[in-house]
Amino acid sequence: MEAPSVAARSTRPETTLAVCRGTCRLLRQAGLSVLLELSLPDGRRADIMAISASGELTIVEVKSSIEDWRVDQKWPDYLAWCDRLFFAVPVDFPQELIAPEVGLIVADAYGGEMLRQPQRHPLAAARRKALLIDCARLASERLARHDDPDFTNLI
Repeated sequence: MEAPSVAARSTRPETTLAVCRGTCRLLRQAGLSVLLELSLPDGRRADIMAISASGELTIVEVKSSIEDWRVDQKWPDYLAWCDRLFFAVPVDFPQELIAPEVGLIVADAYGGEMLRQPQRHPLAAARRKALLIDCARLASERLARHDDPDFTNLI
C-alpha cells in the first residue's frame, strides 16, 4: 500500500505554514528580506513581501490547495503593489493552474525551488517609497512587540 502524500496527511493550515516557511527560507537564501502578512493600501494582504537590497518588492501568495486557489481569484490586484509576483504552492499542487505571467515557487517546510520567474512590472518611485516605509514601520513594530509584549498602544 502506498503512503499518503504529505499534503494528504496535513491540514490546510499546516500545509500553508509549511509552504510559507520553505518559501521564506528560499527567499532569504536568495538575499531577500521577508515580511509576513503585510496589509496593502487597497485592503488586500500579501502573504509574503520580500525586499531586495536594491529595494525591489516581490509579493508571494501562498496557496495550499486547489480550493484555496479557486476562492481567491483577485491575484491581479497584487500586481499594482510589487515589481514581481509569485505563487508558492506545495509539491502536489497542479502547477498548470498558475498563470504563466506569474512566478512559481514549489515549497515544503524545509525549502523551495523557483520553477518560473514572473514578468517584472517596475513600481513607480513614489509607490515604492511608500511601500518600503510601510514595510519598515511594520517590521519595527513587530520587533518592538517582541521586546515589549505588554505595550498596547500600537499602530
